[in-house]
Amino acid sequence: MTSSPDTRPILFLDIDNTLYSKSHKVHEMMGVLIDKYFTSHLSLSQADATHLHTHCKSFIDQSLPPIPLPLPTLNPSTSQANHRIHPDYTQYGLAIEGLVRHHHIDPLEYNAQVDDALPLETVLRPDANLRALLADIDRTKVKVWLFTNAYVNHARKVVRLLGLGELDADGKGELFEGLTYCDYGAATEVVEGTDGKGEKEIRGFVCKPHRRMFEKAMVEAGLGLGEGVAERCFFVDDSALNCRAAAALKWTAVHLVESDEPAPEQKASQFQIRTLYELPDCLPQFFKSRSGAKKHTGHSTNGTNGMT
Repeated sequence: MTSSPDTRPILFLDIDNTLYSKSHKVHEMMGVLIDKYFTSHLSLSQADATHLHTHCKSFIDQSLPPIPLPLPTLNPSTSQANHRIHPDYTQYGLAIEGLVRHHHIDPLEYNAQVDDALPLETVLRPDANLRALLADIDRTKVKVWLFTNAYVNHARKVVRLLGLGELDADGKGELFEGLTYCDYGAATEVVEGTDGKGEKEIRGFVCKPHRRMFEKAMVEAGLGLGEGVAERCFFVDDSALNCRAAAALKWTAVHLVESDEPAPEQKASQFQIRTLYELPDCLPQFFKSRSGAKKHTGHSTNGTNGMT
C-alpha cells in the first residue's frame, strides 16, 4: 500500500534570538569572539577589527540604522592594509558570507572559533514554557522545521541546551521534523555570477535572506518548488530583512520584535509579535489549545499581533 503524500504546510522557525530571548546576550558574546577572530586571522588591529565587525553587525541587527555607503576603509597603517572593509557587506544578511566572499576565510575554521566556541552552557537553560508551546503545535496539521543561518553544530547545541531534545543527523528530533542550516562545509569557490552585473556568487554557500536559501528550505522540507507551494510556508524570525524576503516569496511571515526592541517603522511582514508566546494568536489553526479557533486574518487591531 502506498502512503498518501504529505500535504501539511510547514512552520519554519528561526533559532537564535527566536527560540531564546536576546536578553541572553548571545549576540554580544559572539561579537567578542568575532573581534578576536578578525585580529588573529585577518591581521587587523583591535580598532579595525571592531570597526569591521560593527559594520557587518549593524546590517544584521535590524534594530540599528542602515549603513551609509561607501563604508570607510581600514586604517592605512594596518599591517594588512589590503584587507579593506568592502561596501558590499551591506548586501549580506550574514557576516560570514561577506568574509568568505571578500577575505577568503575558511568558514569551518571561523565556525570552530566563533559559533562553536560560544559558552552557551552559561546562559541557556531548559525552557519548560517554550517546550510546552512547541508541544502544543498539532503535527497532524503542520510540519515544524528549523531554519537557521548558523551551522548544524550550533543548531543542535542550542536545541539541546533549551531542553528541546536531540537532533539526529537529518535534523529530526522530538519536536522538530527537520533542519535547514547554512552549510559552512559546502564548497566555497567564489565565481562570477550569471546575472550580467558582475556580482560574485559563492558556490555551495547560501544563507537567509537570499532567495536560494528559502528555496533550499522548501526542497529540504519536502515541498519542492512547484506552483503554489510558497503559500504553504509559514515563517518566524527576529530579522526584519529575513521576514521581508519571506513575504516577497509569498510565505506567511511572523516578525518577532521583543518588547524592548524598537519596531520597524514599516512592518516587515503580515504579522509582528513581541514574544514567541503570541504565535498562537497569529496562527491558531496550528495549535491544539486553539482547536476550533478561526484562522487569523491579519486585520485585528489588538496591538500585540503586529497589527499596529
